[in-house]
Amino acid sequence: MSSPARSREPQPWDVHELPPAPGRTFLVTGGNAGIGYFVAEQLATTGALIVLGSRDPRKAEAAMASIRSYVPGARLHHVPLDLAEPTSLKSTVDTWELDRLDAVVHNAGIALDDPPRRETEDGHELMFATNHLGHFALTRWLAPLLAAAPAGRVVTVGSFAARSERLDLDDLRCAHDYRPKRAYGRSKLAQMSFGFELDRRLRAVDSPVRSVVAHPGGALDSLTPARPPVHARSFGERLRGLPAGLLVQGKDAGAWPIVRAVLDPAVRGGQLWGPSVFGLRGRPRLEPVPAHIADPAVAARLWAASCELADVDAGLGLT
Repeated sequence: MSSPARSREPQPWDVHELPPAPGRTFLVTGGNAGIGYFVAEQLATTGALIVLGSRDPRKAEAAMASIRSYVPGARLHHVPLDLAEPTSLKSTVDTWELDRLDAVVHNAGIALDDPPRRETEDGHELMFATNHLGHFALTRWLAPLLAAAPAGRVVTVGSFAARSERLDLDDLRCAHDYRPKRAYGRSKLAQMSFGFELDRRLRAVDSPVRSVVAHPGGALDSLTPARPPVHARSFGERLRGLPAGLLVQGKDAGAWPIVRAVLDPAVRGGQLWGPSVFGLRGRPRLEPVPAHIADPAVAARLWAASCELADVDAGLGLT
């Protein structure tokens, strides 16, 4: 659980009037679709350079065209990124023409609903590789860019689904008794555990880089504003989604806690940000950290296993 000093609620935040951030550079993984798209669109209103990390250049171009139609003059850039293959990331990042990063949003993810279990070329379960291992390794290769900023931030996007899961440290790749929804929840739990462990390690060496965790609550496509061709919804889909709006929200609102974690100068490392209404909908607020998500002993074992699986050094170049 966070200490009282670290849990103090910062000043009120207007989700529709974001502070200007000219001259800053923010990378959003998976920024071409879903919540990542709206994170990128909202951050673009600040005047910062928004870098979309995506495997598909056509989808990235479509997303950037959509953002520019809502944010005239938006400063946007696309970089190739395939998180499903962590060992490929060093050579990928070496090709990017960036001199610093003020923040990276570890957002990209995949959720599979049905068996069979799918593996990457490296033999990792696909959701664990994409949602956790890829971002773990990416942090290592972004370390020089984050360190070049005055106060870099690593914002890890978790999920409400992680609250009901527990990691099986002896079977992180879900090779036994694979269940898609459980595997997804555990991959997001691993991602969040990494974010809190990264904060502990950064503070231990007095690094200016901060690690923050945020989650979107319940975010449905049917409640999300249309952004064709990135996202389209029919009138019928909108109507069917309205009753759910009492409990959850669209992906545009789901982006709010993540955007605040990137921009708010009062945000501190090790914090968890989410929606204000039962953690499912509403404006962003600081949340208490569930003990199992930030368990230091579990996180240390996960960290060591992730280093081995992703073939990176334990310091990730940041500590």
